[in-house]
Amino acid sequence: MRRIRDFALPLLVALLVLGAWQWAVAHWHVPVYVLPAPSAIAKAMADNFSSLMAALASTLTVTVEAFVAATVLGVATAIAFSQSRLLERTLYPYAVILQVTPVVAIAPLILIWVGFERINLALTIIATIVAFFPILAGATLGLKSADFNLIDLTRLYGASRLQTLWRIRLPTALPTLLSGMKTAGGLALIGAVVAEFVAGSGTATGLAWRIVESGNRLEIATLFAALALLAATGVLIFAALSLLEWWLLRRWHESAITNRS
Repeated sequence: MRRIRDFALPLLVALLVLGAWQWAVAHWHVPVYVLPAPSAIAKAMADNFSSLMAALASTLTVTVEAFVAATVLGVATAIAFSQSRLLERTLYPYAVILQVTPVVAIAPLILIWVGFERINLALTIIATIVAFFPILAGATLGLKSADFNLIDLTRLYGASRLQTLWRIRLPTALPTLLSGMKTAGGLALIGAVVAEFVAGSGTATGLAWRIVESGNRLEIATLFAALALLAATGVLIFAALSLLEWWLLRRWHESAITNRS
């Protein structure tokens, strides 16, 4: 019953907002080039379905590739930091600098260095940079949060550094790593969209380019349809990563165990 309510309440709010939106546009005769009604957006979605799906596939491909690359690089770097405090003190500030530097400022450089003939690679690199830090921060915190009593016990029994990492540190880091991955999933999508906006030459074929193209042509309903697809994609990415988090933690971690009291 609780799960039904959790789904029903947000859906009800969405229906109320869409209904009020439709009524307001019709009542005040808002021009479609200013704010299209939900019905006009749905029609634009249907009329441009194939091209919007192709654009979504392009953006989603970059997003997934960037997320996987950020996860691999973030976890590997965090493991290296957990094994060497000197390495962490030396390189972690540079990871912070990379995080706080606006990606819009460095994206044109990456596009020039990689080349417009390899636009998808450039977009993936930019999105990876955006998604990298949350995974690194979450994994690093988790690996450093392992119980030192357990670590001392494993050393007492002659466990190697690799065994300690696999048996103690990684399971401890899993909740914070998964939390960082949920954040990184959305950031990878944002990074892909920002990279497509910066590319801005027609060589990019994703949803961001469709938004720019629709805005230039004053096809505002199509623009809103592309925005709706981006929002839905972000929600689905977050839902998929939340499901992965629940599946991995459901048997042992407090955050995923259902309270039966």
